[in-house]
Amino acid sequence: MKLKRKGTLWMMLMLLTIPVCAGQVVTEALNTGWKFKQVRGYNWYPATVPGVVHTDLLNNQLIEDPFFRLNERGMQWIDKEDWLYETTFDVAPSTLEKSKLQLKFEGLDTYADVTLNGKQILTANNMFRAWEVDVKEILQEKDNRLQVYFHSPIKVAMPLWEAVPFQYRSSNDQSENGGLLDRKVGVFTRKAGYHYGWDWGPRLVTSGIWRPVYLEAWDDARIRDVHYSQTSVTQQEAVIDVTVEVQATTATQASLSIYNQTDSKEQVRKAVELTPGLNQVSLSFRLKKPKLWWTNGLGEQFLYNFSTELELGGALADTHEQKLGIRSIKVIAKPDRYGESFYFELNGTPLFAKGANYIPCDNFLPRVTDSIYEKTILDAVDANMNMLRVWGGGTYENQLFYDLCDTYGILIWQDFMFACSVYPTEGELLENIRQEAIDNVRRLRNHTCIALWCGNNECLDAWFNWNWKSSYDKANPAWSETIWKQFKDLYFDVLPAVVAEHHPGVCYRKSSPYADDAGTRNHTVGDMHYWEVWQGRKPLSEFQVERSRFFSEYGFQSFPEFSSIKRYAPQPGDWKVTSEVMMAHQRGGIQANERILNFLNEEYREPKDFESFVYMSQLLQADAMKMAMEAHRRDMPYCMGSLVWQHNDCWPVASWSSRDYYGRWKAQHYFTVKSFADILLSPFVKDKQLEVYLISDRLKATSGTLTIRVVDMRQGVLATQSRKQVVPANTSTLVQELDVTQLLNGANPRDVVIHLIYTDKTGRAYSNICFLDKHKHLNYPAATIRTTIQPMTDGYEVTLCSPVFARGVFLSVDGKDDFISDNYIDLLPGEETKVHISTRLSSEEFRKNLVVRSFVDGYR
Repeated sequence: MKLKRKGTLWMMLMLLTIPVCAGQVVTEALNTGWKFKQVRGYNWYPATVPGVVHTDLLNNQLIEDPFFRLNERGMQWIDKEDWLYETTFDVAPSTLEKSKLQLKFEGLDTYADVTLNGKQILTANNMFRAWEVDVKEILQEKDNRLQVYFHSPIKVAMPLWEAVPFQYRSSNDQSENGGLLDRKVGVFTRKAGYHYGWDWGPRLVTSGIWRPVYLEAWDDARIRDVHYSQTSVTQQEAVIDVTVEVQATTATQASLSIYNQTDSKEQVRKAVELTPGLNQVSLSFRLKKPKLWWTNGLGEQFLYNFSTELELGGALADTHEQKLGIRSIKVIAKPDRYGESFYFELNGTPLFAKGANYIPCDNFLPRVTDSIYEKTILDAVDANMNMLRVWGGGTYENQLFYDLCDTYGILIWQDFMFACSVYPTEGELLENIRQEAIDNVRRLRNHTCIALWCGNNECLDAWFNWNWKSSYDKANPAWSETIWKQFKDLYFDVLPAVVAEHHPGVCYRKSSPYADDAGTRNHTVGDMHYWEVWQGRKPLSEFQVERSRFFSEYGFQSFPEFSSIKRYAPQPGDWKVTSEVMMAHQRGGIQANERILNFLNEEYREPKDFESFVYMSQLLQADAMKMAMEAHRRDMPYCMGSLVWQHNDCWPVASWSSRDYYGRWKAQHYFTVKSFADILLSPFVKDKQLEVYLISDRLKATSGTLTIRVVDMRQGVLATQSRKQVVPANTSTLVQELDVTQLLNGANPRDVVIHLIYTDKTGRAYSNICFLDKHKHLNYPAATIRTTIQPMTDGYEVTLCSPVFARGVFLSVDGKDDFISDNYIDLLPGEETKVHISTRLSSEEFRKNLVVRSFVDGYR
């Protein structure tokens, strides 16, 4: 498996979309010298900004690690307290002399009163908004005291909850775990929904200064915002319309220019008359034969570097720099002979979306470092993904997240922050949400990766299909009417209007899944969240036949790797499926573990111990998602999207993720690399016929050789056939049909596997294995796997070989987080497979710690 690691770029990426200020504009970070205290307490402690109360308490050893064993249970008092943060700072005389001075808070979580030198300057009430305050008349040269008083989000929301004659449904608010009984108060607060708990996350309701704080100062005028609108993009020409917002303190003459640093040319210059206040200036330019931006796997992720410069009196006053990929992105939803299409079109080419749903990387957001962001995105890139869906119960992510997606070619389906609930969206709250939407649409709209804005996650589906509407109708029709009006006001009116005004040309969807305003689950229209296997307990084989125009969610659970489990549950008494610790780190409840066990018994065999259960749960998840991914791609172009739930975890937990909290790849992620490759060779047995599909994402047809082998698990290859095969571009093609009985020629289908290989004209090989029965029925032999270890510059190359077929060969370096290039491998009899393991261990330590096991070891 060839990985596409490109090295650490975060220092460069930090500059991609953050304005670079020059001339008059001064920006000073106010992220040091902070302290905090519990309001009703006495002692002050050092605080980290950006940060949250929980991490500050942890850093000062006032609480234990909330993720360790059962510690989360002891943290529920924190969200019911008020907290005070404070710092002092000096201001240079030259800065004080500026005509305009503002404090900017990029993120306050959530209910905060801010005072400067004893004067209240701000009341904040939305975690997702940025806040700016003029402080020219309050600042002094020495010892400015800045205080932020955080009110308990629970105490603020409780009266709001009590004032309503009915409950707003919020399916994942773990109010009982927080000591609130059935008081699901999270919907009243504009805060990340998953902080209140989810079926894969803990209940840890944070407060704090979670994003940076700045002092900004300038004279006369500054660039406030620059919006690049790609009005028309073809291979011949790109038309870029630019709106520059300039904030001026006085009437003055100015010049605005846009410089193309990539091509070393000035694209456009314009003289303007600025008036006091906010000025909007329109500019436009054309790029002849632009280098286009493509997603991962389709071409280069080329980014132009543009600089917008503001000059006053011939001197440079301010500069804004922007990396921009030139591309056309459209959502095509048109009637066709099946119903209505739903797919993304990139640069005029239909795109099959391969990817995952993304949740925040940590419950404590400031702990997500640049390196974690980079690994998270690169893991998507290395799994051949081209899209991530930023899910609506988390947050609008940091700039770096989107910078990385721009750089590596990952499109973003961006939800607004609403999920699995109904919300009291009227009056002041609705206006607050409108401002939140404006803030974030404007902040993210220049990113090349933004492909779609979506109103919410599953709220429409919940209303019509989770028995919510009918239960409200039955209790009191007036309640139902109120909620539905609030629903439509938000998702049908306010949010689409914000997108239309501030990000024109990009697609807005009212909800996901969505087929129509009545919440119809229509497999021929729109996108689908498919949970009939996991939730509905249909057999895994249903993944192979279920159809949709676009699967925006589907998934199957597994446990983290045993090495990961031992980090948060190190006591042997914890290593049982039903132990208190395992259940605390399984938010799907006992029924989730029962489902895993039931599916294991139905598809595999009973694991012999807990460690084997963990391993087999991962292999089962991988098999299930492989079925789904291949089926979705075989169904191209009817189906044009496959976004698995989910890419990552926010804490160590049993979940649907393909990467655990510590960044370890589960079996599913290794399988995804092959299932999402640019060419997929996919076998499917139907009515005793072996159907062989070749699916290509390549934009040109390719030719090569298709080989099909019948392999006895003990004796090796029984029969081989090969043929030349052309693979059409960007579609799925049924290339061969074979009678299974004739193919086996008397061999027992439980003793053999079908091995398929497609080798293109460059020599690159793609392979797959077809199993002819459930794994519990197959006659797997006991396998003794030989390993040969070769030192490499950054680790070791391990050659694996077995005299018999070995299913799901799993390698681990016990207790280490080293990266393994391929894993959970099917070894064919007598054939070698090479795996690269990156590690700093000595040869002796590596040999001692390397563990190799296969499927049979899990039950014998």
